[in-house]
Amino acid sequence: MTRPSRALIDIQALRRNYRLARELHGGRALAVLKANAYGHGAVACARALGSAADGFAVAFLDEAIQLRQAGIEGPILVLEGCFTQAELVEAHANNCWVAVHQEEQLRALEQAPSQIRGIHAWLKFDSGMRRAGFPLALANTAAQRLQSCEAVSRMTLMTHFARADERDSQATARQIAAFDTATAGISAERSLANSAGLLAWPAARRDWARPGILLYGADPLPGSPSALSPVMTLESEVFAVRELQAGDALGYGAHYVAAVPRRVGLVAIGYADGYPRTVPQGTPVMVGAHRTQIIGRVSMDMLTIDLTDVPSEGVGSKVELWGKNIPVNDVASAVGTIGYELLCHVQRVPRIYEDAIAAA
Repeated sequence: MTRPSRALIDIQALRRNYRLARELHGGRALAVLKANAYGHGAVACARALGSAADGFAVAFLDEAIQLRQAGIEGPILVLEGCFTQAELVEAHANNCWVAVHQEEQLRALEQAPSQIRGIHAWLKFDSGMRRAGFPLALANTAAQRLQSCEAVSRMTLMTHFARADERDSQATARQIAAFDTATAGISAERSLANSAGLLAWPAARRDWARPGILLYGADPLPGSPSALSPVMTLESEVFAVRELQAGDALGYGAHYVAAVPRRVGLVAIGYADGYPRTVPQGTPVMVGAHRTQIIGRVSMDMLTIDLTDVPSEGVGSKVELWGKNIPVNDVASAVGTIGYELLCHVQRVPRIYEDAIAAA
């Protein structure tokens, strides 16, 4: 029997989320596919969005080359830029757009060999994240140097937000204002909004948006009303049922001890598949049409759920760990992390694409 664990990927939901992002933004949007499309499968997601997407973005060059080798032809922005001169040559050969966020990358373009021409460079500024990006005080100087590069034919200015998911913080408003002031005299397109910026900060909507997590239906603003559609459903099945008596301990470390008789379902999925080992007792799951909970510790290959109050469910019952009924953000919150991390950690289980276009 084939192990029943799998990640169902709803391609129609992915397309709806992209359309929503683009309509809300009012300008073009790069679909961010880094980290294997946040665990959803970068090639399949790129194929599914196809020419409907204005372009794509990845973290580093190898991710871009994987897409090119799979036949993806649209624009691809490499968000971390090139690490070496050799990578710049390879990026050019693969028709990639490149971010430029530090002196070494700018110098590499200034010193680029003569065969490198027509690069679309995204000049990144640090407006308050204090991570990657040129200081805003150098905005005009950096832009002039980049525009003078014979290798560069087009420039876009960009920045990244540190706290866009905090609606009640003014940090994002300050970043927008600082970026606008520093770049006011520079003629170029602009890109400010990540997922949370796009949803929560209308002033950040410019020429290009960079939606990432929202494409996959995990709201970057947990607790807010959302029109996003979950794309991944992580599911498995009950493959055995055990009866516990009062006082019986369950699983490693006797982490759970039954206070009263309990009916327990063993589910064929564990932390090696990407479900977090550290979820506490009571973390919700769906079994069939019923909401129940995790009991005991999550093991490498299986976990246990409470079937005491759902006598109609048993061996063969479907179990949703997260998806349309159990938001991934709820599971993430239970373990003190974010939905991004859980989605990116999904591994070993097959991804089943519910759309013929992406299944190839």
